[in-house]
Amino acid sequence: MFIIRHAVNEDMPQLLKLSRLVHSFNLPQDKDSLAAKIDRSQRAFAGSVKDPKGREFVFVLEDLDSKSVIGTSAVYSKISWPGHPHLFFKVRKREHYSRDLGTGQVHVTIQLDTDETGPSEIGGLILAPGYRGHPQKLGSLLSYARFQFIGLHPTWFQTRILAELMGALTPDSHSSLWDYLGRRFINLSYTEADTFNQRSKEFILELFPKVEIYISLLPPEARQLVGKVGAETLPALHMLEKLGFKAQDHVDPFDGGPYLQASRDDIPIVRYSVSRSLAGASTTATHSGVVSCVGEFGFRAIRSDFMLTGDSVRLPSRTIATLGASTRASIGLTAFDKGGNAIDMQAKPLSKAKRGSRGRG
Repeated sequence: MFIIRHAVNEDMPQLLKLSRLVHSFNLPQDKDSLAAKIDRSQRAFAGSVKDPKGREFVFVLEDLDSKSVIGTSAVYSKISWPGHPHLFFKVRKREHYSRDLGTGQVHVTIQLDTDETGPSEIGGLILAPGYRGHPQKLGSLLSYARFQFIGLHPTWFQTRILAELMGALTPDSHSSLWDYLGRRFINLSYTEADTFNQRSKEFILELFPKVEIYISLLPPEARQLVGKVGAETLPALHMLEKLGFKAQDHVDPFDGGPYLQASRDDIPIVRYSVSRSLAGASTTATHSGVVSCVGEFGFRAIRSDFMLTGDSVRLPSRTIATLGASTRASIGLTAFDKGGNAIDMQAKPLSKAKRGSRGRG
């Protein structure tokens, strides 16, 4: 069985091991940075962080059979504010035409830009290579659980949600875009610059040019990376697009990966997640999906069937035990259809007469 839960200090060795398998600035390979990240998350889950600027939730995916942490994801309540901007390259198309030649060209440009309006962000979705393509769709479980969490606590998050997707990297985790562009202005490697960015953004603002840069001046292997993701990130891209996230012509200054955006309340999983009181166990079910609880073991979420009856829910005995839930506990619920789409459990089904009248007129 696999569960999603909040990260704890004891996860440090396995998270460090996971960080060395994949490159992600959301999962630092530095022990002190990772310890600080887990500490911030534990305080956020405990409700002791009142300022959204410091509210960070780190989830881990655990294989209960092997007691191994095999994945992680995160949600940040607010990523920018005055004096602490979110940085990105704005991508534009510029048309040039010569009357004398009777021909023209369209060029793509990028320009450093900032946003201090403070959206929330999802990020850091990492799954150990050996578990990718698992029949239980563990990557989607990692993603869906955090959207359910947002849906159950909407006031903790902003109405605009960003998602950053990592750009395509070389096999040795280098970015050709950074090597041909960023390093011309900042004499740090891609990893060094990305790591330092977690502590300070001032160096980017001061050392990067403020003007538009024509990417046609870059070698093909660099310019083709702008707005693109690697093969291992394509499933995450397709999943987010299915949930309504759209590209905004904003890309990461380090690797060129795209930023996607969605309105919090338009994301189906957020909109259709509900909480109900646990009435007890049941061997029958009305729905199947993601079930969560803050119980004996803290925050936990799993895939499970459940029986929804008015303002209460009944769960299989094994689910109750795995969640550590007690009777009358508040249970988070998101139901999915067979196609993996979140469904509205509170919507009343159409009568046969109304279903038959659709499309007539």
